Amino acid sequence: KADLQGSLEALLGSLVKLNEESGSVKLTTVLSGTGAINDSDVNLATASGAVIIGFNVRPDAAAKRSADAANIDIRYYDVIYHLIEDIRAAMSGLLDPEKREATDGYAEVRNTFRLPSRDVVAGLYVLDGKINRNSRVRVLRNGAVLTDTTVSSLKRFKDDVREVAAGYECGSTLDGFNDIEVGDQLEFYHIEEIART
Repeated sequence: KADLQGSLEALLGSLVKLNEESGSVKLTTVLSGTGAINDSDVNLATASGAVIIGFNVRPDAAAKRSADAANIDIRYYDVIYHLIEDIRAAMSGLLDPEKREATDGYAEVRNTFRLPSRDVVAGLYVLDGKINRNSRVRVLRNGAVLTDTTVSSLKRFKDDVREVAAGYECGSTLDGFNDIEVGDQLEFYHIEEIART
């Protein structure tokens, strides 16, 4: 809802343009009009799951009570640019973030040790990058992926460490995987979430 017909037309034009720019999230205008936000606007928003936007207008007392009771979001603006930017941000927030894999480092198994718990510790030499305690890891043998799992422990000289840089040795156990052999390559990586626009 807007205070004047001219403001309403400018807003609707901006929203159409925003819809054209947007990729997969589309904005739907359920109702547009001028004047104060009233009870029927709140009822329509409740039925359709919409957010009410007020440009230079406020709800009357009954509409405010109804909106509070129905948990309807009413947003107020007096600058078109702020309204459009907030809606753009809300639309991009509806998109699932894009997940991208980022490689942390590579290591080679130089030795293996079996623990009394039957877990196997891989004696590693970090070839490139760094390996991180919180990384995911792929075990490769002759280029084939044997498993994709997580690091259970990462140690240097019996001390737990967070990360080990290239050129250093360390010991590591992998979650749920003990079939590790000398010569296996380990690729350490993490998943980044990037907000889509």
